[in-house]
Amino acid sequence: MSKSGSSLAPAVALNGVDDVVILGGGLAGLFCALKLAPRPVTIVTNAPIGGGTSSAWAQGGIAAAVAEGDCYSAHAQDTIIAGDGICDEAIVEGMTREASERIHDLLDYGVPFDKDLAGKLALSREAAHSSNRVVRVRGDMAGQAIMQALVEAAYKTPSIRIVEGYIGCQLLTEGRYVTGITARRRGGTQRITIPAKAVVLASGGVGHLYSTTTNPSEANGHGLAMAARAGALVSDAEFVQFHPTALDVEQDPAPLASEAIRGDGAILVNSDGHRFMEGNHGDLELAPRDIVARAIHTEIAQGRGAFLDCREAIGASFPEHYTRVYAACQKAGIDPVNGLIPVAPAAHYHMGGVLTDASGRTSVDNLWAAGEVASTGAHGANRLASNSLLEAVVFAARIAEDIQALMPHQRVHHWAEIDDRDDQASTRNPQERAVVSLVRSLMSRSVGVVRDAAGLTNTLARLHAAEKLCRRDSILNMVIAAKLITGSALLREESRGGHFRLDFPQKAEAAKRSYIKLAQIEALAQQASASDIGQKAIEEEDLL
Repeated sequence: MSKSGSSLAPAVALNGVDDVVILGGGLAGLFCALKLAPRPVTIVTNAPIGGGTSSAWAQGGIAAAVAEGDCYSAHAQDTIIAGDGICDEAIVEGMTREASERIHDLLDYGVPFDKDLAGKLALSREAAHSSNRVVRVRGDMAGQAIMQALVEAAYKTPSIRIVEGYIGCQLLTEGRYVTGITARRRGGTQRITIPAKAVVLASGGVGHLYSTTTNPSEANGHGLAMAARAGALVSDAEFVQFHPTALDVEQDPAPLASEAIRGDGAILVNSDGHRFMEGNHGDLELAPRDIVARAIHTEIAQGRGAFLDCREAIGASFPEHYTRVYAACQKAGIDPVNGLIPVAPAAHYHMGGVLTDASGRTSVDNLWAAGEVASTGAHGANRLASNSLLEAVVFAARIAEDIQALMPHQRVHHWAEIDDRDDQASTRNPQERAVVSLVRSLMSRSVGVVRDAAGLTNTLARLHAAEKLCRRDSILNMVIAAKLITGSALLREESRGGHFRLDFPQKAEAAKRSYIKLAQIEALAQQASASDIGQKAIEEEDLL
């Protein structure tokens, strides 16, 4: 149930029923809308279209087996190995098989992927890939270039309506069916209700639930929480990937030092100059991300720090090859050509999310999910580098095809105008501001690179108590998303992929995906609150 207070304006219902409403203006949302054309689609996005999305910030590129001598089955095998036992192998095979076709779609939309002198796609290699198969743009500009091309295509498509500056609040439901969404204008009090025949969640990830993250502030788990509140199954929520090499320069979000830098030969050293990945893993700096992240976490925790050394491998060519990283370094007063780059793990990608099938359907009718908000089984416990953008386009295309087949008769688009001229500026109360800070601090401290039962129980109890202070759906959804991740992490008593438990450091004999509903997590939160650890945590909580 919503805990929105009376200070919010009542929702304004728009006349008529949209064919499709897509929540999120990142790669998955835009690609799905373009694939649905000429069917009428409304995209509701928190930030200006193409902005505030992790897609636009992606540096590495898209993984696809398009080189001579490479094949989708090898790509699939690399993905399954990285996924640490819980990938859905049929999903992985289908995704990697369709990769080449989706790359050609993006080329048709005008994405300027790098090519060699012979006109073939230029490919780079990233961690845990057995071949060079990452398609990129000017080194580290892939996400920005892809989004720019798709935004331009969307603006030229008459069947796509873009509603900017509205935050998703709740999914409308009638029985087992999702019938639309409610959203609130960002910075205001006006809410709108958009009825729809089909709703597609493409709302992104959960990185901003953590105090150190590479994600934009819009990646706060609201789509995950909205789906869970509507009764959708959530899968593998405990698996959060921490990018090993975010710049450790006290910026929020933390600038990312692309994995491609290590692919080009940069090494990791501590303050003593020791290359600490030696002895940690045979692939050294190109080991799976969870292993590199924990190694860096250990060096920092033991006071030695961690640094990316690019001087010998990249040197003077750094500004040209890694434009965005170089700019971030300059802003922080770091010279990557002649000096070391301080790095730290940062919340980067959520492997779990709303459970979907091979067509992107969730467990509730009329609701689909694509991109980081979804749990397709493609990533397992640890996502292979540059598979995120690939998953987004593959499943966005599948969702469009599924909706077209289910609704063969589309209407002529005629949308009601949204008038927010009389909207009032909103004011978040001090307690809610404190809740956001609390969530991010708790998640980084106890639900981060390393975890244990005491920290997870403490966090779950404190989140459960803080939920009572939430008046706005936007803050409530953040707390619920954090509870889903924390509760799922408490239930998985093993270490696997991106989930590492100090009290259960070994893998369980049987590799299993997790499936939970919000009601299960609420019951677990009640238990945590009643425990000795939970009672002590709640008593110490200064927000209450």
